[in-house]
Amino acid sequence: MAPGADHEGYSFGGPDVSTTVVVVGAGPSGLMLACNLARFGIGVILLDDRPDKTSTGKADGMQPKTIETFKQMRLADSLLKNAARVYDISFWQSTVDKPLQRTGRQLHYPKHLVGASDPYILLAHQGMLEEVLIDDMESRGVPVTRNSRFVSCSRVAGTDQLEIAFEDLSSHTTKTIRADYLVGCDGARSKVRNFVPDAEFEGEMTNASWGVLDGVIETDFPDLWSKVAVRTHTAGSILWIPRERNMTRLYVELSSTEGEKVDRAKATPEYVMQRAKMAMHPFTLEWKSIEWFGNYVVGQRVARHFMHPDTKIFIAGDAGHCHSALAAQGANTSMHDTFNLAWKLNLVVRGLASPSLLSTYEDERRKIANDLISFDAEHCKAFEQGEAALTKNFDDNIRFISGVGAEYSPGMLSREQQTMTPLRSGALQLPAKVTRYIDANPVDLQLDIPLLGQFRIYLFVPDVQASLGFLNTLCAGLGSGSPLGRLSAQAGQSYMKQPRGMAPADDFVQPQRYTATSDVFTLAMVTQSLKSEFEIADLPSMLQDSRWTLYLDDVETPRCTNKWFGSLAKEQLGIAIVRPDGYVGGIDVWNVIAAERAGKYMEEYFSIML
Repeated sequence: MAPGADHEGYSFGGPDVSTTVVVVGAGPSGLMLACNLARFGIGVILLDDRPDKTSTGKADGMQPKTIETFKQMRLADSLLKNAARVYDISFWQSTVDKPLQRTGRQLHYPKHLVGASDPYILLAHQGMLEEVLIDDMESRGVPVTRNSRFVSCSRVAGTDQLEIAFEDLSSHTTKTIRADYLVGCDGARSKVRNFVPDAEFEGEMTNASWGVLDGVIETDFPDLWSKVAVRTHTAGSILWIPRERNMTRLYVELSSTEGEKVDRAKATPEYVMQRAKMAMHPFTLEWKSIEWFGNYVVGQRVARHFMHPDTKIFIAGDAGHCHSALAAQGANTSMHDTFNLAWKLNLVVRGLASPSLLSTYEDERRKIANDLISFDAEHCKAFEQGEAALTKNFDDNIRFISGVGAEYSPGMLSREQQTMTPLRSGALQLPAKVTRYIDANPVDLQLDIPLLGQFRIYLFVPDVQASLGFLNTLCAGLGSGSPLGRLSAQAGQSYMKQPRGMAPADDFVQPQRYTATSDVFTLAMVTQSLKSEFEIADLPSMLQDSRWTLYLDDVETPRCTNKWFGSLAKEQLGIAIVRPDGYVGGIDVWNVIAAERAGKYMEEYFSIML
């Protein structure tokens, strides 16, 4: 039976149709959630009221962290091949005394400020992104249920289940599904949000209005293929974004004075083109074709709650937070909302974690949403103030904009550190290159282990021979008689009974290489020892079984060890516990004689979830 449903097919013939999770809305956030749940083997039905996926326009920019996530999911190839890339941004301005001229140019994501492995924005219309996720879901037996409009949900008497009602727009009939969880990814006007107690939006709407136009442009403007911020004294501001298939997106400010409410009749492609031509004078600007037009009014709002643990109802993406589109954050933040939620649902559904784990979804993602709203309000103001203010706003927030700097506060899943290290708990893994021991391939450490819903435990070992005693003791503490060993055994039984959702592409991933010791965690070792100085057979059996995740730290300078831990002495080891979503849950440094304390440290980290 396909992981998309706990029933035969998708006929929805009566109230007995059931699944584990119902997701409402097949935009980026809903698709990211359903795609990951399908991969984890959790029953999911995805409802969408549209007859087909997005074909043009809407969200267009993937930030460096999102690119990394799609690489970790092994889904980035077609997007990297077909999308446009923006590495720089230029600033143009006109005044009463001076015509439009370039006032500055800079790299969008400077290495010294961001350090992303993909230091660019990847530009493609939302439908291209959706198609990648849809194709992956369908390859695992989970389609999108189209023409299906969410109506309501209620608790099934005497049970913990929900009954979700939706309208089949093709037959104009109301049908129901029973599920354990409901997640609303249905946009700013979310109907699911109405069923989450005390989840109203907080924040402000403004009168700032922008027209958005995608098309092929003929122009003598020299920076057509850069991201461009234009500020004029006659026609407001414009943001240029290069796009796939020789297109350009223009965000054109429609409100000419602060606080002015724009007449809705002005929100037309013709008016936007006229205003853009006025702003870009003396450069010529003509459209050969127009593919999509949109209009939005800027608001910065966050829902008071993203979930209610008693009702098992969640919201994500635009249903939980709204902001401007100027910094290309919407789809990125929305997908990382549900990327965060998916692995937590997987563990709780399988009984491998306490339901209290789900409360960390709201704690973490609402924090990021509030950070985003604060940034967005300042970003919109900076756009109005000109190049100096906008440049400073970029420099101050560039890590957050890229996604690399979206970090979590200390909590259940982000443990306080005893030793300060360059890589911190609550932050994302730092990009680093290493050599895979077994086949001598140079790989990116943060990308090499595929995402299978498991934690990753990285052991940084300066000298293998000097650390064998530590490694033997530590691995014994992770074995069958330990709390982590028992959790691994429980996970093994769960995945035997309810396997991960597999696809033909997984034949090339070979996921069993990364669950050889446990379905809860993948064990990895990074060492500065030379390959000639030790054999796999020298290592504890658990590391021998993890032969595909043994790495030599010999590729780049500074080394991966230095990037993550700073300098480690020969008698020290570093341990980093990385969550299934790539965030560091715990990181610390241990002396080689402290193996038992290090084992207790890991045991305590995982015990807080149970």
